[in-house]
Amino acid sequence: MWSSIDKTVVEELSSIVGEDQVVFGVGRVEGYLLDETPLPIRPEPCRDVVVVKPASTEEVSAILRLAYRSKIPVFPRGGGTGLVGGCIPTRSGIILCLERMNKVTVDVDNMMAEAEAGATLHDLIEAADRSDLFFPPHPGDEYAQIGGLIACNAGGARAVRTGVMRNYVRGIEAVLPTGDVLRLGGKLIKDNTGYDLMQLIIGSEGTLAIITKAFIRLYPKLPFSITMIIPFDSRSAALKTVPRILRTGIMPLAVEYVERIPIEVSAARLGLEWPCKEGEAFLIIILAEQDEEYLYRVCEKLLDVCVESGSLEPLVAERRDEQDRILRIRSEIYTALKPSMVDILDVTVPPASIGLLMDKIDEISRSYNTYLPAYGHAGDGNIHVHIMREEGWDTAIYDEIRDKVYSVTLELGGVITGEHGIGFVRRRSLLRFSHPIYIDLMKKVKQIFDPNNILNPDKLLP
Repeated sequence: MWSSIDKTVVEELSSIVGEDQVVFGVGRVEGYLLDETPLPIRPEPCRDVVVVKPASTEEVSAILRLAYRSKIPVFPRGGGTGLVGGCIPTRSGIILCLERMNKVTVDVDNMMAEAEAGATLHDLIEAADRSDLFFPPHPGDEYAQIGGLIACNAGGARAVRTGVMRNYVRGIEAVLPTGDVLRLGGKLIKDNTGYDLMQLIIGSEGTLAIITKAFIRLYPKLPFSITMIIPFDSRSAALKTVPRILRTGIMPLAVEYVERIPIEVSAARLGLEWPCKEGEAFLIIILAEQDEEYLYRVCEKLLDVCVESGSLEPLVAERRDEQDRILRIRSEIYTALKPSMVDILDVTVPPASIGLLMDKIDEISRSYNTYLPAYGHAGDGNIHVHIMREEGWDTAIYDEIRDKVYSVTLELGGVITGEHGIGFVRRRSLLRFSHPIYIDLMKKVKQIFDPNNILNPDKLLP
């Protein structure tokens, strides 16, 4: 059995990347073992690992050739911002840390960014901005890395208008478990050349190939924006307003749903104050357009729809600092709730069914006499339901609640995850709530790409 103290392997890895880019030994690897998965469901990491930090696709290729030949598990690691244990090493093996591969260049004429896997979302946004361009999605934490965002097909608040990561990736460079380098697509708008293997690798959670570089589509900036908080008396009223807004033809940059208790916990943690005093449930709506006059016309039309749907007095933020403050409080809800929670779900239903989903979640909450805080991306039907700690409850009760939330989601035509993925912690749920043929096909795809099962084993599929 291979061990991280195997001198031959460590020496060969050192010859590939340099001795100072290989990290091993208890205590030294701790910072590479975990992600943001809640502690009660997080897998225990294996500490018998070696961390390797390549600087190029060629070095990644050499590392995988060694791992494939020796049948050593490889765990790709990005920014560690995942919520389902997707990058946690669960066996003795190699942690492939891509942080040194962090270059971003922008082709202004083609409106494309060429980004290495270790570049962060912040790096991409800044590079686009310097070229007077715009990366429309904002799929989560800005310290998430591009390779991980693509491998997990990250979504985020703006998916309602701009789509998810796969909608912007036009080409990738990826290394197969054998060490072979695959180049797919490029600075292209159209590519209909055979099976779309690039889209198969996008969202595969590091189980089929290691993404080392991507070509990402950019757009002109939207210079004018408004952020609104629309308060409602109930969850259901807030969420049932969303399809009415979208049917008008208004397409906000983001339509987020939050609730008073978690949003005020988040604000307090930041030393801030939630500015909206009315209501128990809120829509945070961001409008962004090229033309300021058109922006205000859309804003008035949207507010009319909300009032007709029973909203209370809205709050409209036009100044950039006001908008940033609102979004900062929204973005910190998970961190604020994390110490008191067991799990965060990201179920997704057809957008018009999101109000019905919330009604079902309220029923589950009442039946267990517990509060299930919910917030998320109301415009695309993706809601984060939190299962909170309760005195005297055991794992079986938490599992029951999770399964009931998943069951009502599927009854409404939804899926168990819209953006977090399967990782380690959702594998049982994937098997329970998926058709056996679907699971069998995925296993066969994995076998074709990775016959030795070295790439992120124990993730996505058993």
